Amino acid sequence: MTSPASPALSPSQRSAVRRRDATAVRYTLEELAACAPGHAVEVRVPPFGVIQAVAGTVHRRGTPPSVVETDAATWLALATGRLAWQEALDDGRLHASGERCDLSPYLPLMRA
Repeated sequence: MTSPASPALSPSQRSAVRRRDATAVRYTLEELAACAPGHAVEVRVPPFGVIQAVAGTVHRRGTPPSVVETDAATWLALATGRLAWQEALDDGRLHASGERCDLSPYLPLMRA
């Protein structure tokens, strides 16, 4: 994946890469919500999207009991099977807390 911050890209190319990444993140988050419906885990991929997924305790206000947060590149690598859940946790590229925060049964959403 080309980083939007790559100095080799022109400003218009960086903008196009950012839009592509935003669309891909939002789509894969929607796919996760469809295959793991619920409100027990909040999945955050700032600045592009956030969803609630996984059956269990319903979260209504404040910080949810289970939270997963990562950057766009890591999320897309997880969603497409280019990165394993445990590897992302071990490397510190993924932060997950709460009893239902393990999304590995739902990933990858699709193969690269």
